[in-house]
Amino acid sequence: MQPFNLATTNASVNIHGQKQTQNPILRGVKSVGSKLLIVKSFISMLFGNYSLDTVGELTYGLLETPAYDLVADYLNQDPACATLIRDRYIPPAHDLDTLLTLPHDSLGYIYAAHIKKTGFDPNLHAGMTAKSDAEYVELRLSQTHDLWHVVTGFDTDEIGELGLQAFHLPQFPYPLATLLVANSLISTTLKQPEMLPQLLAAIGQGFQMGKTVKPLFAQKWEEGWEKPLRQWQAELNIQPLANATMNH
Repeated sequence: MQPFNLATTNASVNIHGQKQTQNPILRGVKSVGSKLLIVKSFISMLFGNYSLDTVGELTYGLLETPAYDLVADYLNQDPACATLIRDRYIPPAHDLDTLLTLPHDSLGYIYAAHIKKTGFDPNLHAGMTAKSDAEYVELRLSQTHDLWHVVTGFDTDEIGELGLQAFHLPQFPYPLATLLVANSLISTTLKQPEMLPQLLAAIGQGFQMGKTVKPLFAQKWEEGWEKPLRQWQAELNIQPLANATMNH
């Protein structure tokens, strides 16, 4: 089973941001199309296609549903989250080499080392915009996805990824996370049932952690790169995972 990387699902957000006001008929056709896209990508994932394009299609389809608007409404109830959404907060591009000059226990250094190791593009979201609150929420979540891995301690393999997706759910009703968790449970049950105990443990661990941690969406991580990771974790009430495989 391949690991997920949701960092590039923002491509669908940028396309979605170009939509205009539509008449009811066109809106209805688009609604049907988005549902078909959701079904297509969900089935593809059941058969092992966890490519970034497939996850992006799932995200794009979900952005056309009321579920994402509900996420934005939920987050807007928190003043700090509401401020980020209102301001469309997107920080400047990251310079990994500069971050690597910070103290080795800092969030910036640990994040940059993680990105260098994985080979991901830290500035994939540069220049992207979002017109609606829902589009911004997904854009910001995509942009900070690997930061969430670093601060929570969930690994980037599939088990760790599903633990992180489950972590989202007590924080806010994230539709992409619900479908990724559901898909993984179905796929594992059918193809790798021996992995179910480990998967369920990770999902349970993520969900319980998400219930006690302060809202991660509200954080302006990029304005505290120099702060020690352990200080971030203490301030946000994150208990580092005992079995985390990431090197902090």
